[in-house]
Amino acid sequence: MARILLLSNGHGEDVSGALIGKNLISLGHKVEAMPLVGFGRPYKDKDIEIIYHGKEFTTGGIGYTSLSGRLTELFEGQIIYLLKRIWKCMKISKQYELIIVIGDIVPILTAWLSRKSVVAYLVAYSSHYEGKLKLPWPCKEFLKSPNFKVIFTRDKLTAQDLQRQLKRKVRFLGNPFMDTLNSYYEDFPTCRYRIGILPGSRIPELSRNLLLILKMVKFLPKELIKNGELQIDLALVRTLSNSSLKELLSKNGWELHNNLEISDGTYVVSLRRGLFNSVLHNSDLLVCMAGTATEQAVGLHKPVLQIAGGGPQFTPSFAEAQRRLLGPTVFCAKGAPGEMKTLKETARMAIELLEELNCNENLNLECKKQGIDRIGLGGGGRRMAEFISNFIQQSLS
Repeated sequence: MARILLLSNGHGEDVSGALIGKNLISLGHKVEAMPLVGFGRPYKDKDIEIIYHGKEFTTGGIGYTSLSGRLTELFEGQIIYLLKRIWKCMKISKQYELIIVIGDIVPILTAWLSRKSVVAYLVAYSSHYEGKLKLPWPCKEFLKSPNFKVIFTRDKLTAQDLQRQLKRKVRFLGNPFMDTLNSYYEDFPTCRYRIGILPGSRIPELSRNLLLILKMVKFLPKELIKNGELQIDLALVRTLSNSSLKELLSKNGWELHNNLEISDGTYVVSLRRGLFNSVLHNSDLLVCMAGTATEQAVGLHKPVLQIAGGGPQFTPSFAEAQRRLLGPTVFCAKGAPGEMKTLKETARMAIELLEELNCNENLNLECKKQGIDRIGLGGGGRRMAEFISNFIQQSLS
């Protein structure tokens, strides 16, 4: 049995880290986590002890944000905060036999400075972005270090590409963030079309995203809503409480009824708290302004329709990068973000995609192909944990 530290730097990374950690615990290892940003709620949900609780920022963490988001990060003291986290990690690293990195250059740098044995899961990088992986300096040099014992990637193409670049073995075993989706989910009542809404998880961007999506909803055909042929489901995280949601909606022409549905008198959106898996599985089409949740939708072979917003995360540039990452079954209307013309075109595309799913098997087949190629099959967290455990037995015991 080994004592292992998980290092991650964002909510999506925490989710994957917690799933890997849970599997390692089941294999007899002692696992603790140090989220570099945020409170690490996914670790708490899996009963994994957190070392040095983190802090949340307006931008949601250190990563892919707009220019204004990066300036906000500076003003909120993220750089100083991060340096303190790195120092703390270096101080405690001697207590562990192995560090597992989930994320990008930030935890990779932190683990490299510790001089401990490291396993890296590069969930933030993919060769699909530009055809060839261009790691930020000096990430490649860190990964070449003998301290980095095992390297996992988020897709097959990246594993092949990085293996050529590093001239060492790189593996793709799937993505842990898909593992929870095959657990229990509730079947919703049948209807002709069902759209799922994923507005993201970061406050306050979540609130702005939700209002933007609700504006788009009003361009969907009223007759389909009235006769029940089109159902719309909102998967909402707990960070936006019902009281905050009610206040937000009341200022924008919508009402929350019995904490179960949102309505403006004509359009109705079902509120599905705690039913994220069910929304993903039951939806024919997902309207997304999210990161990991969008990847999970693609992994379940669902078409995705993006709505770019004002950020700091889900900007037009982030949305465009996401389309390169996830492939041709992620769609986005042309036009300036937030404009009525763009939202109207988004609604038109939503109906067009729903009709195509019903009458053209090609889109369904393409969704399946892209999901397997770019995300992989479920069980990635278990496969990665078993590989790590076997490595520990062979090399570190």
